[in-house]
Amino acid sequence: MEGFLAALVISFGVIFVAELGDKSQLMALAFATRFKPVPVLIGITVATAVVHLASVAIGAGLGAVLPTEWISLVAGLAFLGFAAWTLRGDSLTEEERRKAEKASTSAILTVGIAFFLAELGDKTMLATITLATQHGWFGTWLGSTIGMVAADALAILVGRLLGRRLPEKAIKYGAAVLFAISGLWLILESLVELT
Repeated sequence: MEGFLAALVISFGVIFVAELGDKSQLMALAFATRFKPVPVLIGITVATAVVHLASVAIGAGLGAVLPTEWISLVAGLAFLGFAAWTLRGDSLTEEERRKAEKASTSAILTVGIAFFLAELGDKTMLATITLATQHGWFGTWLGSTIGMVAADALAILVGRLLGRRLPEKAIKYGAAVLFAISGLWLILESLVELT
């Protein structure tokens, strides 16, 4: 059970931070202006659960066939890349914003499909794959899914209460620092194992 809890907590924290200021979080804000929050959250949850289930399957498969020292090294480098990606930032194009606002079918279906497509190849998907190479698949899947939904729920709540976005610079720099620390930790850990 200890491995499950570690995977749950670590993946929740990493994905929650990764999602702050991400394009899909901006989509959540846009959808929340068009639809009620509950259907938006249901759509986000279903899409995230499916994408992250595929991510942990890929990560667990890689973790089973690759040596753990090399996985830690590659994971550390990936996290440094996620830090740089976070500093670069994400934005919602005007076309993406227009599509989110024009959606006329069921809110859950609309949000679910949009989030599913937006998450394919996104940093949260790649981070989930990376985490699944190191930790149990179920805890990683559950933690990453809850982490992403919690971050998007926070954006919807704050956006609806304040009528504006979260302070982007502070979130961007904080998330980048946490990714960089995680990356350096993993690299150091892998170098110790390799020597």
